[in-house]
Amino acid sequence: MNRWSPTPGSLVGMVHLSALPGTPAARGSVREMISRAAAETDILVSAGFDAILVENMHDVPYMRRTVGSEIVAAMTAAVGTVVRTAGDVPVGVQVLAGANREAVSIAHATGARFVRAEGFAYAAVADEGLLEEADAGPLLRHRKAIRAEDVAIWSDVRKKHSAHAITGDLVLADLVAGHEFMGADAVIITGSHTGQAVSVHDLEAARQAGGLPVVVGSGATADSLPDLLGHADAVIVGSAIKKDGHWANELDPERIRSFVEARG
Repeated sequence: MNRWSPTPGSLVGMVHLSALPGTPAARGSVREMISRAAAETDILVSAGFDAILVENMHDVPYMRRTVGSEIVAAMTAAVGTVVRTAGDVPVGVQVLAGANREAVSIAHATGARFVRAEGFAYAAVADEGLLEEADAGPLLRHRKAIRAEDVAIWSDVRKKHSAHAITGDLVLADLVAGHEFMGADAVIITGSHTGQAVSVHDLEAARQAGGLPVVVGSGATADSLPDLLGHADAVIVGSAIKKDGHWANELDPERIRSFVEARG
């Protein structure tokens, strides 16, 4: 087994795929989507990012847990191209929302190294509805069955865009310990929604709760990056490297440069 784990100070750049076939915002062709993903990957790798995470964020509103074959097919084609473009830089996959088995399958087929998994442990109420079944048991069995054990699973703790009253009697450290017990390879800590800053207190609680790598999953800026990397092993960056700091916009070369320089 050779699961990729972030080294301290890792920057993970987001590639938000254009809206995929059949989704409300879909406009262009799959070929155009793949070409754009490859171009963004090349920009981020050339700038010095340590990993790439591919996500179907433009598919909003998302399906709950299960996506269609058209989504899996398009993402497999895109992620395969991103992996080839990235070369030695590790690539990850997230299939929104909570389609973790599909993500592991795509990663295994394309040579991607990790997945970002929502709803891996515990239940929550997300935008898409109730994530009532923790995915760890079925997901790890699926990974084993398809011989994809080299694919690391980075699990979101207190998934953003969700309500967590169901687990309100557990502090963050309890949840992180539960994710580790269930077999996650890293934990992702976020604010309550895309672009919202992460609490440093939460990062410290996550670090002290167990031995897994801690990853910042939202709200990082070039100014906050040095402090965040003092409390986490890696930072996922999406919105802050786009024009005007909005996730749906084009990459902004100046913002990208500022992030890499801020890491030092």
